[in-house]
Amino acid sequence: MATSTRDQDTDDLAILQKIEEANRLLEQDRKSVKSLVSISSLTVSGSSHKSSNSGHSRKGSDSSSISSRISNQWSLNEDVTGSVPEDSWVLWGQIIADWDNYAKKKSNSLKEVVRKGVPHHLRPIVWQLLCGANNSESKEMYAEYLKKSSPCEKGIRRDIARTYPEHDFFKEKDGLGQESLFNVMKAYSLQDREVGYCQGSAFIVGLLLMQMPEEDAFAVLVQLMQEYRLRELFKPNMMELGLCMFQLECLVQDLLPELSMHFQSQGFHTSMYASSWFLTLYTTTLPQSLACRVMDVYISEGLEVIFKIGLAILQDNEEELMGLDMEGMIRYFQNEIPAKYETEPEHLLNVAFQVKMHQKKMKKLEKEYTALKTKQNEEQVELRRLRSENRLLRQRIDNLEKETGTLADRLIDSQVRQAQAAEEMFIVKRELSGVKQRNSSFNQQLEEAQDVIIKLQDKTNRNSVISDMDTTMKEGGKGVF
Repeated sequence: MATSTRDQDTDDLAILQKIEEANRLLEQDRKSVKSLVSISSLTVSGSSHKSSNSGHSRKGSDSSSISSRISNQWSLNEDVTGSVPEDSWVLWGQIIADWDNYAKKKSNSLKEVVRKGVPHHLRPIVWQLLCGANNSESKEMYAEYLKKSSPCEKGIRRDIARTYPEHDFFKEKDGLGQESLFNVMKAYSLQDREVGYCQGSAFIVGLLLMQMPEEDAFAVLVQLMQEYRLRELFKPNMMELGLCMFQLECLVQDLLPELSMHFQSQGFHTSMYASSWFLTLYTTTLPQSLACRVMDVYISEGLEVIFKIGLAILQDNEEELMGLDMEGMIRYFQNEIPAKYETEPEHLLNVAFQVKMHQKKMKKLEKEYTALKTKQNEEQVELRRLRSENRLLRQRIDNLEKETGTLADRLIDSQVRQAQAAEEMFIVKRELSGVKQRNSSFNQQLEEAQDVIIKLQDKTNRNSVISDMDTTMKEGGKGVF
C-alpha cells in the first residue's frame, strides 16, 4: 500500500509539473488552442495512468478512456468560446501545484477563485482535490464492484435512457456513455447498500462522467455522498430532503414573502419545484455549462450554495412567477428558466453569491423541523394505534353483525314458528269450540232422550201395574163365580 501511495504521489507530481509547463506555454501563446488541448490531455492521461495502475478491469479502463475523450471534446468546445479567461489557467496551475498550502492557509482565496469558475479541462483534477477523492481508496474498489451483480441493476437500466437523452455521450442505446453510467451507478449501489440506487443521482454521475473517467467519477461520487450530505438526501426515508424543503420554504417566507403567499394561494408546494434542485444539484434545471459552475461551488462550499442558487432563481424571477397560476409556474420552471440562464449564467451566480444565509438560522430551522417531525412521528404512532384499535373494533362489529344476523334469523324463525303455532292453536281452539258446541247439543239431546226414556219407563211401569191389576182382577172374578 505504501509503494502504491508513493507511486500515486509521483504521478500527481508529474501531472503538476506538466500543468506548470503548459502554463508557461500559455504565457508564450495565450491564443493557442493547441496549448488548451495539451493541458486537457495531460490531465486526463495522468488520471488514466493512475487508473491503470490500480488494476482495473479492461472493460472499465476502456470505457473510462473513451468517456474522458468525449468529455474533453465537450469541454474544448466550451473553453474555445472564451468562457474562461486565459490568465486563469496560470493561476490554477499555481493553485494545483501548491494545493495543500491553498487548501489549508488560503481557503478564502481558493473559494473566491472557484466562484469565478474552474477551467473546464482542469475540472477532473480540481474536483477530486476539492472533495478529497484524488487519493480515495474507492478507486481501488471500483474494479471489484464491476465484477459483482447488484439488486438495483434493473432500476438503473430502466432510467439510463432518460439521463441526458440528448447528449451525444449518453443518447446511444447501450453505448459507451450509457455503459459507463451503468457501471458507476451499479458500483455505488454495492458500495452503499442502504441507499442503493436513487433516480436523481444518475444526473450527478452523468455530469461527472462528462469530465473524468469512470474510476475518478466513482471516487468523487462516494465523497459527495459521504461528505456533502448527498447520502442523507438519497436515503429511503428522504428525511434530509424534507429538512431542505422545510428550510427553503421558511427562507422564502422571510426573504420573498409576497412570492411565498402567492405559492400558498396556488397550492404550489416547495417540493413541486425545488426537490430536483437538491437531488440533481441543478443538472436538470440549468444549462450544462452553468451546472458545472454550480458543481464547482458546491464541492468548494457545500450544500449551502444549493439554497443560495435556489433563492437567487426565485428572486430573479419573482415578477414573472407572481403572474402565473400553478400550471403556468410548473411550465415556467421547466422551460423558461433553463433558456433564460443559457444566455446569462454569470447573472444568476452573482445574485446567488449576494444571498446572505446565517448558520444559526439554518440550525434553528433544523431544530424546528426535527421537533415537528418528532411530533408528527408521535402523532403517527398514535394514529397507527388508533387505526389498529379501529380495525379491531371493526372486526368486532363485523363479528357482532354476523352474530346479530344469526340471532335475528333465529328470532325470525322463532317468530314464524310461534305464528304458525298460534295459527294452529287458533284452528284447534275453533275446532274445539265447535266440538264443545256439538257436545253441548248432544248433551241436551241426551238429556231430552233420557227424559223421554224415563217417561217411557214410567209409562211402561204404570202400564205394567195396570196390566197386573187387570190380570189379578180377572183371576179374582173367576173365583167368585
